[in-house]
Amino acid sequence: MDLLYTRVVEQFFTKDYHGAPFVLFGPAHLASLAVVLLFNLSFILVRRSSNQRLRQVLRVGMAVWLVLNELSWHVWNWAIGDWNVQTMLPLQLCNVFVFLSAWMLLTRSRKIYEYAYFLGIGGAIQSLITPDAGMYGFPHFRFIQPVISHGLIISAAIYLTVVEGFRPTWKSIPRVVLAGTLYLLLIALVVNPLLGSNYLMTAYKPDVSSLLTLLAPWPWYILEYEGVGLITFLILYLPFAILDWRKKRRVEDHFFIFKNRRFLNIKK
Repeated sequence: MDLLYTRVVEQFFTKDYHGAPFVLFGPAHLASLAVVLLFNLSFILVRRSSNQRLRQVLRVGMAVWLVLNELSWHVWNWAIGDWNVQTMLPLQLCNVFVFLSAWMLLTRSRKIYEYAYFLGIGGAIQSLITPDAGMYGFPHFRFIQPVISHGLIISAAIYLTVVEGFRPTWKSIPRVVLAGTLYLLLIALVVNPLLGSNYLMTAYKPDVSSLLTLLAPWPWYILEYEGVGLITFLILYLPFAILDWRKKRRVEDHFFIFKNRRFLNIKK
């Protein structure tokens, strides 16, 4: 029993991991992205189902799992001696949206939804595509936990969109941009100087491959990242813009047909 426990700890939870390292877009990374994608596609089936109990269990289950998964992250870092206020406070964008998304799912909050849709999905997608996994490959906890966390942040907003019928509007984008900018300034000008931290990566670029690697040196990459964020928001809103355009075209077509028929009737 002790031997089994030791092997489990060494394989899944040890700080000094000697297993297969994380490989960007390697088989394990691509498989994790596929699992997240398939989970979100399953919401189409949930939407077609009239089983309200299933919807409630899924919604509450995602909320609970978001919080428990985040708490496990803090417990693990404390256990290996890596917990500190410079890196572990829930101030990173995705850490914030772990708790906001959980509350949003439990309460079906439309106020939180538009921020979770743009900021939550936008930030979590980048973290899934270029995760900060370091040397920890599958099946280590350090590999699996962020996949669950970021995947569920995305799924929370997608669930409310696909199953519950929530949607953002054009007015959502300036509100989200303003809130995101104010939060970034708070972290960059107050929190990071006070704690000597690098939350939101505003003090310097992290030593991992990410989108920031392609941007300009500090501090100009912060402005570029704001621009990338705005482009991301517009891309995320594109499906709704197309939907609204198609509805408008149908209304115009129906009005045109009605007008022509009326004209022809009068002419007769």
